[in-house]
Formats: sequence, structure tokens, C-alpha cells
Amino acid sequence: MLRVEQTEQTPWTILHITGELDLVSSPEVRRHVHDAVATGRRDVVLDLSEVVFCDSSGVGVLIASRRLLHSCRGRLRLILPARGAVEGSHVNRVLAALGVRRLFEVYEDVDAATDDETRPLSA
Repeated sequence: MLRVEQTEQTPWTILHITGELDLVSSPEVRRHVHDAVATGRRDVVLDLSEVVFCDSSGVGVLIASRRLLHSCRGRLRLILPARGAVEGSHVNRVLAALGVRRLFEVYEDVDAATDDETRPLSA
């Protein structure tokens, strides 16, 4: 079961994702990202701190979202739990295992992700 809630923190669109990001649910995340871009939103934060499982389909959506936003001169930032980003939350471990963690700017929370002065967490 996946739940996506959208909030705005200008200029950022924040998608809070809860549950499992897998073959069945990843199209919903893709749709939310595409909808944001279609309405002119170019800066998107994906809050993955409540994602308990992510498979290769989920990773594919993250990479496709990055590509889409990059192509329209937008920005994509991910939120992984503060401890998890260091110790290895599930999503962080999957991204690292696939060798794609370095492609993403990762932050510990919404405040850090939406503050242009805050540096992303190291890979």
C-alpha cells in the first residue's frame, strides 16, 4: 500500500511518500511527479522517509523523475531519514547497492531539502 501526499513550500513541491515503492505503486509516484511538472512546478522534493520497501521499479521511477526534472531545468531532492542516510535506510541501501545513490541530492528532512543554503548529505 502506498500513499502520496503533496504539499507546497514555494518554489518546492513536496511529495510525502508512505509505504512500499514497487512495481505496483511506482506508477502513482511517476504520475504525481509528471502532474507537478505539467502544472509548471520544476522543483520537487520526494520525501522517502516513510518508505519501508523499494524495489528496482521504485528506483526506476526515481531515476526517471531525476531525468525529467533535469530536462526541464528543474531540481529533484530526496529525503531519507537522518539516521538512515548514515546507517542505511532501506531506500538508501537499495540506491547504494545499485550504484545510483550518488545521482541524487539527499537531505535529512523537508527543512533541509527546501533550504538552498543546506548542503546535501554525502553519498
